[in-house]
Amino acid sequence: MNHQDYIIRPENAEDYRKVEALVRESFWNIYRPGCYEHYIIHVLRNDPAFVKQLDFVMEKDGVLIGQNMFMKTMIKADDNREIDVLTMGPICITPELQRKGYGKILLDYSLEKAQMLGFGAVLFEGNIDFYGKSGFDYSSKFGIKYHDLPDDADASFFLCKELIPGYLDGITGIYLTPQGYYVDDADVDAFDQNFPPKEKKKLPGQLF
Repeated sequence: MNHQDYIIRPENAEDYRKVEALVRESFWNIYRPGCYEHYIIHVLRNDPAFVKQLDFVMEKDGVLIGQNMFMKTMIKADDNREIDVLTMGPICITPELQRKGYGKILLDYSLEKAQMLGFGAVLFEGNIDFYGKSGFDYSSKFGIKYHDLPDDADASFFLCKELIPGYLDGITGIYLTPQGYYVDDADVDAFDQNFPPKEKKKLPGQLF
């Protein structure tokens, strides 16, 4: 890969619909028939927990190929403290350029910027095979549980990376997903009418 053929920059208002279309193409029929992620990013930009300084797009030869964003959230610690952390996503690379290294470049750049802003840790749902290459580990190793998940359930999807070494030392508790990630099916369907029609398919491996 030519490392001079891309740039990473802050998202601006002129990017919004292009980013939503990119996210839609990237997530369509991956985790469920259709997708929610393009509507979620549309909603999250106006959420108080949205971190504007950590809202990035990636361009290759002047064409938008990727994006990432972060939200503030917290861990409800067992000792009743509220520990400020970040969560991440949606993050994506256009389907035709996936598995070519661009995703890791965008991810590592974003995490470095979050660290520079003083955030202590990032927790989110992802695949350890990819995100482990950027320093993520299972959140259970940090003593952090995913909210509403039974103790005997598989939590291998729930990952964590300390941006400040030792930030989570001595902390156990429950991670809280920001409410902005929960959206109504009817609202998603209405928003999706703004885009070209795509067929929703029920495919093997989908989670929902």
